[in-house]
Amino acid sequence: MTTFDAIYQNLIKKIVEEGMEELNKRTGHKTKTLVGLTFQIDLEKEGFPILTLRKNPIKSPIAEQIWFITGERNTEFLRKYTKMWDEFIEEDGTITSAYGYRWRHHFVRDQLGKLIELLQNDPSSRHGVVVTWDPKDDGYGGTPKKNIPCPFTFTVNIVGERLHLHNIIRSNDMMLGCPFDTFGFSLLLCTLAQKLGVKPGIYTHTISNAHIYDTHYAGAEELIKRTNTHENIFPVLPLNIYDRAEKKDDTLVDEIYQSFAPFFKPGESISGLDIIK
Repeated sequence: MTTFDAIYQNLIKKIVEEGMEELNKRTGHKTKTLVGLTFQIDLEKEGFPILTLRKNPIKSPIAEQIWFITGERNTEFLRKYTKMWDEFIEEDGTITSAYGYRWRHHFVRDQLGKLIELLQNDPSSRHGVVVTWDPKDDGYGGTPKKNIPCPFTFTVNIVGERLHLHNIIRSNDMMLGCPFDTFGFSLLLCTLAQKLGVKPGIYTHTISNAHIYDTHYAGAEELIKRTNTHENIFPVLPLNIYDRAEKKDDTLVDEIYQSFAPFFKPGESISGLDIIK
């Protein structure tokens, strides 16, 4: 198996065997939950973290990250490639808490642009923090909105001439959200490394509440049993992803997808993995 397949499978097994089962009042579903999980993967040495134990839509997280970089909250570009965010779209076609908009506009500061500027001027800086969560009205019964950020902050460091990204997530649906977020933010890591002229380094994924829904228990058991002979994947990504994303280059999503396509040979789908709202 790939390094990421093994990491992910072990996490699912740990939650199935050791997770605390509780009723989630918002969804009406039981979950098995572990708190404070962290895993790491070195992209340069262990390959890109793309799940191959089952089929999953990799074009969606590619399009999502390109959309984030644009800083848009209008979903016109995003919906060309994926409908996964449709349930969160407001009547005006926007997503109120769109991550990229939060990174680039919401706090009256272009956090992502400033991050790049900071690390261009001082690669040793430890101030490379981007925040998505707005304490003014996210959560705590504040302003109602269809979506509240799950990955709520990430930090970027350049150490050993390699770029490392630490993604911190308040809540992760492990059967659906975790592999999606891991893929997307690892692509962001590679994109930022490209822009800053350094090699990709270690992706760290920390979850405050890692859970499997009761409707996914059977799917989790199936995934734990699976194995394959897949080797780690080292895609040759298109150049200038960051700059092309800012320009909303319509060819970019497909080009990135094609860099994975020759190596991405996932196992069969697992039935019953429906999104819990």
